[in-house]
Amino acid sequence: MSASNQNVWIMGCGDIGRRVARLYQNEGTKAIGWVRSEESLQLGLAQGIAMRKGDVDKGSYFSIFALDEALVYWFMPPPPNGESDDRLRRFLKGMDAAPQRVVLISTTGVYGDCGGRWIDESEPLKPIAARAKRRVDAEHAVQEWVARFGGESVILRVPGIYAPDRLPLERLQRGEPVLYEAEAPWTNRIHADDLAMVCKRAMEMAPSGAIYNATDGHPSTMTDYFNQVADYAGLPRPPQVSMAEAQAAMSAGMLSYLQESRRIRNDKLLTELGIRLQYPSLTVGLGMLKG
Repeated sequence: MSASNQNVWIMGCGDIGRRVARLYQNEGTKAIGWVRSEESLQLGLAQGIAMRKGDVDKGSYFSIFALDEALVYWFMPPPPNGESDDRLRRFLKGMDAAPQRVVLISTTGVYGDCGGRWIDESEPLKPIAARAKRRVDAEHAVQEWVARFGGESVILRVPGIYAPDRLPLERLQRGEPVLYEAEAPWTNRIHADDLAMVCKRAMEMAPSGAIYNATDGHPSTMTDYFNQVADYAGLPRPPQVSMAEAQAAMSAGMLSYLQESRRIRNDKLLTELGIRLQYPSLTVGLGMLKG
């Protein structure tokens, strides 16, 4: 689906949004970025993106006609509380049938704990954390919008995202512990530049209603992840503790991630969209970043 004669809107134009916008800029196509904070506004303007600032939670600050037949990337996170994404639902209600296609970033957390099994997009959704339940609601909201108005949608289930400026260096510098390797859950990830490329390819090529696991397909344990990043940055590897010790040593947020373990396949993404990742694994990615 070409964007040459259509409006491209990036709702929630943060780091990934700016990377997507850059891909359009490289083709001579303008993308409009929507943000809430002044910092994000200035970062987008510095990159030459046509930026808009407003709070969707307080009403739509643009005419519905601005998104007529538009290609919309929805990168805004759900609200921080509850189990529904009222932010996205409010936006879709206000837009009615205006957009042509919506690409939604969801999360692989919608699968919940899979006991370290390999899974694909056919895995039933069983979210545990409230943040994952909000993402499930976001997926349902987009699917309901498609059913009602006949628009198109693509859902990307995204794991942890890394890049040179998205690494847990401060955590490593503080020497915070990780689990013993044998107890550590499996985790999945994708490089930020690869994710941006996947988002654009999904907008252009994916059939409406498609759902993809946007991962690099090479999971590792969470402990291995921190060890690899420490080695990359020349920092000491973090100390290791048992799960019992972690209950007292780690934050509730970190502990919630340790309750879920899954290895996620990306065969469908690579095959259907013809994706060739620039950073096909964390090991390769960190090696390329280090040069």
